[in-house]
Amino acid sequence: MEALVTAVLGDLINRSISFAIDKCCRGRRDAPAIEDNLQRLRRVLLRIRITVEEAERRRVTNWAMLRQLQLMREGLYHGYYVLNAYNAKDDPEVSCHDRRSSFALSQFNPVKRVCTLSSMASTKMSLLASGTGREAEAELQEVLVGLERMASDMKELVVFLGSYPLLSREPYSGHLWLQNRMFGREAEQERIISFLLEPEPPGSTNLGVLPVIGRARVGKSTLVEHVCFDERVRKHFSLIVFLGAGDIDDGKLSPHHLGGNKGIIKHQDLDSGGKSLVVIELDGHVDESTLRRMLSTLRGAHTAHVGKIVVTSRSEKIASFGTTQALQLKPLPREAFWYFFKTIAFGSTDAEDHPELASLCMEMAGLLNRSFIGAYLIGGLLRANPCSQFWRKVHTCYRDFIRMHFLLLGEHPSDLIAKDRPAYLWRLTSKTGTALIVYSCYQTCSAREHDLPKITFSDVHIGSASPRGKFEVLVWRSQIPPYYSYVFSCEVRASSSSLRILARNKEIRRRRRQPPRLNLM
Repeated sequence: MEALVTAVLGDLINRSISFAIDKCCRGRRDAPAIEDNLQRLRRVLLRIRITVEEAERRRVTNWAMLRQLQLMREGLYHGYYVLNAYNAKDDPEVSCHDRRSSFALSQFNPVKRVCTLSSMASTKMSLLASGTGREAEAELQEVLVGLERMASDMKELVVFLGSYPLLSREPYSGHLWLQNRMFGREAEQERIISFLLEPEPPGSTNLGVLPVIGRARVGKSTLVEHVCFDERVRKHFSLIVFLGAGDIDDGKLSPHHLGGNKGIIKHQDLDSGGKSLVVIELDGHVDESTLRRMLSTLRGAHTAHVGKIVVTSRSEKIASFGTTQALQLKPLPREAFWYFFKTIAFGSTDAEDHPELASLCMEMAGLLNRSFIGAYLIGGLLRANPCSQFWRKVHTCYRDFIRMHFLLLGEHPSDLIAKDRPAYLWRLTSKTGTALIVYSCYQTCSAREHDLPKITFSDVHIGSASPRGKFEVLVWRSQIPPYYSYVFSCEVRASSSSLRILARNKEIRRRRRQPPRLNLM
């Protein structure tokens, strides 16, 4: 019996030693292969990036080429996402906490809505969330093979790009180039342009109507404005008029009203003799009967010079008014938003040279809920202070703020503000016993800049301004059309009273008494 036990134990020990030696040797053999894959990934990303940036300098009109460029952009964002995540994971200077957060992207359980975005824990990146192992290597290999195949298929595209005219572009740094152009909406822009330039069937009296639907501040107005600035659209239409909700309240419109006492003229060329483009921008609630009368009037025989209509709204109800499938404008994909935020935060600095900051940047991008305004504000703050200690402080403070916001109100602050509901405003330094509440956000055009508040978000955020009571804050000025300035209506209150105001319903009070458990990754 003792001999049998001794034999079994000896066999187990031998197997364990053999397994450990084999794993160690395999790890040493795999290390050069992984590093080689990372180098190949860097090279192929550089090739694709050169091609995409060269294409953005030209006015490409071929729909198939534009589709291929869009796929290349998506692959570029995903590839850089995986590359920076892998670098942050393998860098010895990155703490264990940052390694885990780089790949998990959030320390909160997205299923229970304690995370800002449930999509941040998607299937593909969950393979990398383990941090080590065959899953991460398999993901790296899959991305590499896909991008190399994409690079090999772009030879004809590179040849054809040379036949398209160059656009004027200043030699900006990366973040300045992004701040002066619309980012991530190329496919949606081309779809609208294709709809506008498409000829109507012969003898048709039914005007084409394209609904554009999306949540507040997702970029509907910016997208349509850029479409109307396109040279192809301006050559096609002799008049481009924007109508707001106040211009259609009575549902009455005549040809003389277009560009007269109703609407804002964006483009006018009376000598071209072409038709008119009408853009109707609706905020919030949609009066269906009024909109129906409005469209019926525009479709009438006496307004036959109107060629196409674009309607933008937050409400999905306007989809039924379209003559074609509505364009649903969604937030940017996770990888695209991270690429945008990384460029704003790092500026002209290469993120690969700072793996710890790149890891923090990934976590911050997930917490921002894919908000463009948040990316500009937080990204600009980080870029102005390229110090790892400062970045960690901002990351920790903002993460704790988001956690607190979810525990108290159950939603991300940007979601509440988009719904015109009160939310807390994050501050890097705050006075004890006070809370800053945002009641609403509105946008104003550049013509009203003299009415903008003197207090900026930066003043409140870093504590250089200490307002009291109710006040307004200039949050951000857009540098691209339609050049909106965004303003918060705020109030400073004692912490206890602010909690009573915001937590009005029973569900919120129940959450405060029994806060949800945090499932930390």
